[in-house]
This record gives sequence, structure tokens and C-alpha cells, in this order.
Amino acid sequence: MKIIGINAFHADSSACILVDGKLIAAVEEERFNRIKHWAGFPIESIKYCLEETNLTISDIDQISINIDPKANYLKKIFFLFKHRPSLNLILKKLKKKKKYKSIGEIINLEFNKEKFKGKINNIEHHYAHLSSSFHVSPYDEACILSVDGFGDFASTAWGYGANTDIKIENKIYFPHSLGIFYQALTQFLGFKNYGDEYKIMGLAPYGKPKYVEKLRDMILIKNKGNFELNLDYFKFHKEDFNYRWEDGKIEIEDLYTKKILDLLGPEREKDEPLNDFHKDIAHSTQRIYEEVFLNILNNLYEKYQNKNLCIAGGCGMNSVANGKIKNNTKFENVYIQAAAGDAGGAIGAAYATYYQNKKKERKFQMRHAYLGTSFNEIQILDCLKNNQEKIENQKCNYNKISNNNELSKIVAKDISEGKVIGWFQGKMEWGPRALGNRSILGDPRRSDMKDILNLKIKRRESFRPFAPSILREHVSEWFENDDEVPFMMKVYQIKENKREEIPAVTHVDGSGRLQTVYKETNEKYHDLINEFYKLTNIPILLNTSFNENEPIVSKPEEALDCFLRTKMDTLVMGNYIIKRS
Repeated sequence: MKIIGINAFHADSSACILVDGKLIAAVEEERFNRIKHWAGFPIESIKYCLEETNLTISDIDQISINIDPKANYLKKIFFLFKHRPSLNLILKKLKKKKKYKSIGEIINLEFNKEKFKGKINNIEHHYAHLSSSFHVSPYDEACILSVDGFGDFASTAWGYGANTDIKIENKIYFPHSLGIFYQALTQFLGFKNYGDEYKIMGLAPYGKPKYVEKLRDMILIKNKGNFELNLDYFKFHKEDFNYRWEDGKIEIEDLYTKKILDLLGPEREKDEPLNDFHKDIAHSTQRIYEEVFLNILNNLYEKYQNKNLCIAGGCGMNSVANGKIKNNTKFENVYIQAAAGDAGGAIGAAYATYYQNKKKERKFQMRHAYLGTSFNEIQILDCLKNNQEKIENQKCNYNKISNNNELSKIVAKDISEGKVIGWFQGKMEWGPRALGNRSILGDPRRSDMKDILNLKIKRRESFRPFAPSILREHVSEWFENDDEVPFMMKVYQIKENKREEIPAVTHVDGSGRLQTVYKETNEKYHDLINEFYKLTNIPILLNTSFNENEPIVSKPEEALDCFLRTKMDTLVMGNYIIKRS
């Protein structure tokens, strides 16, 4: 059975393909069109999935999308009856829906020389999220939780997964949302772009919990894991709220009402310098988020008494909260796949369809995220030759190192001498994290490395941390929690006596968003870190995404362009090394 799963007409548009239950390829559309969080139809992603499997659209049995307009229909009707929106608003929404063609129409237009003969499935948004984590996890049974902004009129769903079956026990419906609470306060702090919530996580450790009690008035924790927003502080559920995406670009006006100003004081202007007030709001926001999140989890454990947990949804990207699960609940094993947010819904839609026949056995476990585009040595050399003049104008030169071990030694030595390396290898990562194939690498021992990276390449806020990629076999020596974190989805405390040795990846509160690196899933990256370990006795590299205020680079041309327009010292693409003279 061949199934394409898609996340379409929603942020982080994406596609994946399963062949007989095995995930072969998965990619986000933004990597092709270079528009962050693009929300249209993932046609280039679908084409890549077909190319990777040597299939045509006519070979596909089913296409599944992670949205179902019929889901939670009675809840929608009740909400409309209770709030009685104007006829103009209803007509406006119907007119907007008419603009968009059906999945079948789009497929037939894009693949007009072939015919899709299969079935199109709609999978409820949170069911797809839950499937995207549980069905690719290592657990036969687990508690399951999906938390995000909204999808199919719900923001949260939890329950239990057993074998291939998923049972949803409870949902939190529109307009109550933990994701919206966090996003609203992200906007309040002047971070207005869609997806800026991670900046609050980075800023939070610099502040104090001064506003926790005030923020409790915005969201109420209830029994059995439930919660409610105080809607006096929000306007996203009202008729005149403006949420739009034109040509795939998302624009959302402020989610909150002016009452928040009475509660907290003035909002931060976009370019206003960050002060203690802003840092304290960030800290307090993160604290309240964790209280609500952990309340759900503790109630979920009490219900099912299973120590395995699978998390999905946009809020599953809150790696700080994820890192606190083991110390604040009875869960011992926590799995979060590489694209926990809406992009991951493509995988969930596909697996939900595949496992509709419950006699099927689980065939796949996501142990790594290397599911995207790749380029061979010939393609890389063609890129270099085609850009020879640009390379020479920048006083750069390149050569090939045929031996992988020699390559690792050369690059490890460069890193140990303080050089910043662009590392472009193998298949591109699925999800928003660079995990050693589309990464910028540096020496974690240098206290000035964070400033060097921000000055030379990233040009981002100084408070945002960089991640430590660590050899799996050394985690217990450096971190207070010895855990599997292949997708950089958990933040743990670095051991106090180790923090001074790796200041570039140690956050202000002593934590690090680690990535555990395994030889069996990424031998080349593992060997590079190991060579650095031999030189320095540090089994860690600083790792950040290979980009400059854009989606992570996908093609050699994009990697080379990023290298040439920034002050990166060295670019390694495959076995080719490009250096500045």
C-alpha cells in the first residue's frame, strides 16, 4: 500500500510517503519555496516524495490530509448558536472557502499527464497529531497527548495508544487553547511573526516569576487536566479578528484585547530593547505554561498508569517543558518525533489511514529524521563549478577529501581552532531542527562563540541559546538526565561541574537543548564529534541550523550562497571542503 500524507492549507505545509507501512520520505514545503512556515498546498513536497520512491501519482493508493471539516461538528454548531455571529461573517467565511480547490482538483491540475485513481481521506487534526507520534514511537502502549493552537475546532486531545489503536479520552475545544495563551504573550513581548514562540523559551531563563499570579487570571487550571482561558483577555474568537494567509504567507493580528495592558502594563514595541520587565513576563509565561501542561500529564498518568508517553502538536516543541516531565510526573519514557508541530500531521494522517485495518502490525519506528533531499558528489561538484567565479571573487578555494576519516580529522581540527563550519551532508532533516546534516558547527568551549555566530552568520537575538550535539554514550557524564534525545526536543540541566567547560552551549540557567548522536543513524556526524573528542576531551559540538533568517538550506546552491554571503570560515559539502584564503 502506498500512501501520501499531507499537511495543507495550514502552517508548515508538508508531505510524506509510506510504502507498506514504512516511512520513506518526508519534507516541508518551505524548503523548496523558501518561505518560512508556508501554509499552502505542498505540491513540491509531494513531487519529491514520488521521485524518492520512483512512483507516479497514479501509483498512489491513498492521499490523507490532517484536517476533517466534519470533525467536532456539533461543537461548532453549539458555538455558533451560543455566539450568533453576523450573517456577513458567515458569508465571508463561505466565500473564503470557495477560493480553494479540493485536493483532487489540485492533484489533477498539477499532474495533468497522470491520473490519481486512489482515495482521499480526511483525518481529524489531533488524531493525526497523536498518530504522528505514537505510531512511529518505540512503545507498544503509551499515554498520548496533542497540544497546539487549534485544529478542527479543538486545541488539545489526550488518551491512550495500544498496538495500532488510538483512543481519545478528552479534548479541549475552541476557544480555549494553551497554544493561544503562549502565542498571545509572545506577541505582547513584541515577537509578532508566526512561530516566534521559541524566542520566549530562550528569553525566559533571564527573568523571574514576578507575574505568575497575574497571568493566572488569563488561564484557569481545572480538574482532570482541563483548563479554560479567561476570554476577556482575548479577541481571536470574535467576529472581526483578522487571521489570513495569502499566497501561503501567514499573518495574524494580536490575539489579545487591551485588557491585558491593564493586567500587565504596556506591551513591548517591535524594536524596543528588552528589559527586566520583558524577561520577567517571558519567565512567568513559561512557568504558567508548564503548570497547565504538567497538570494534564499528571492526570493522564493517573488514568492509565503507563510510564510511556508520546507528545505531539505545536506545543510539543516546547523543549524546556518537555525536559521537566521526568522530574515532575511519573512518566519515565517520553517520545516526541522530529516534527511535532503541524508539519508532522502529514505523517499522522498517513499512518492513521494505514492502521485503519487494525490487523496490521507496527512496521516502522522513527529513530532518525534524515528523510529529506540529498545530493551526490557529482551534483555538489557541478554546483561548485557553476559558481567558480563567485567562489574565486570571495577568495575561496575548494578541494575534495576522499577519505571520510581524514575529512573528520581536518574539520574537527578547524572547529577546535575556533572556525565556524557549514556542514552539508546526506539527507536533509525532517522537522525544524538541524540534526547534523544541515548544520552550522562550532566549538562549545569558546565563551565568545555565541557572539561570533550571531555576528558572522545568524544575526539573531543574543539571548537565544545554541544546542549541544553530544555522543549518546557520553550523556550521563555531562547532563543530569541520561536520556534519548535524538530530535533535540528536551532541555536538561548540564552538570554543574561541566558548565564552565562548554559555555557556548550552556544557557544562563545551566541548561542545554541537547541532541544525542548515534553512530548507527548518522555515522559521519558521529565520527566528526568523536574526532573533536579525541582532540579536546569534549564529546560535544555546538550545533545550529544552516540558515540566515530563512528556512534551513536544502540544496548545495543554497548552502554555498549562505556561506558566501556570511562570514563562515569553512563549508563542507559531502567530501568537498570550501575554505576562505
